Amino acid sequence: MTIRIVYFATPAIALKSLEYLYNSDDIEVLAVVTQPDKPAGRGKKLTPSPIKVFAENHNIQVFQPKSIRKEFEIQSELKKLQPDFFVTFAFGQILSQEVLDIPKYHTINLHASLLPKYRGANPIQRAIINGDKETGICTMITELGLDCGDVCLKKVIPIPDNMNCEELFEQIGDLSPELLENTLKGIVNNSITPTPQCSDGVCMANKLTKEEAHIDWNNSAECIHNLVRGIYKYPSAYFVHDGKIIKVLETRVIQEDVHSVGEIVKSSKDGVQISCGKGCLLLVKVKPEGKSEMSARDWYNGLKNR
Repeated sequence: MTIRIVYFATPAIALKSLEYLYNSDDIEVLAVVTQPDKPAGRGKKLTPSPIKVFAENHNIQVFQPKSIRKEFEIQSELKKLQPDFFVTFAFGQILSQEVLDIPKYHTINLHASLLPKYRGANPIQRAIINGDKETGICTMITELGLDCGDVCLKKVIPIPDNMNCEELFEQIGDLSPELLENTLKGIVNNSITPTPQCSDGVCMANKLTKEEAHIDWNNSAECIHNLVRGIYKYPSAYFVHDGKIIKVLETRVIQEDVHSVGEIVKSSKDGVQISCGKGCLLLVKVKPEGKSEMSARDWYNGLKNR
């Protein structure tokens, strides 16, 4: 039996899963649903999502609703396709019950945490910011509540001390395709019994705020290090020095006695050491306002040579 799906996704993290499912002998991708083209770059040129680009290159039908819940014509077209499943992965819109009722079986969502922990918008970043040693991915049956549906399959992913969110995104993108395929097949052949989420351990992965990105040197070096790698490059942790925003891209924790909080203790070939509320933080790579990425040592040397 060929499993017929419609794939709902938008960002690059979901692209490998689309490619994998498209190339599976047991799955037919009938269409993709992705967000409308958005302005990007300095010229603000309308740019399609990676999902749309792949679909058009492989002659897959594309739908781009502004709000899938309100666009009944698109819902009608999806019904005509008679899919077995909808598969969602970082799609970016909330589905209505009318949409969830379209597929023969279920809507299967790939969520980047070990549910019920980190329901919501930023599970990958929150796991790193909070200093977790592991996270994972789940496939779940989508319900109207936020990430509260029965869990089908899980896979644990370790988080090394210096892994940043971009590296974790990449690993999740690599591990998700097989989990999705196994879930679809398992539901069809009844080898998987979805399990209700327990009420213990429920926590939310709320959206990141601009205020969170501002480094508070009163925090411990470990806490700041986790923030830096949790929001690596976007939006980037930062501090202000001489009226200029300094984005911090890479750090290491140094367990040393505390000097005055926020004081630059020393510079070496490894980076610039700053005292924190507990321990010291070694700045390895930074991006000063109006400049390109550089080593923290080069940035500091530039300050001394002004």
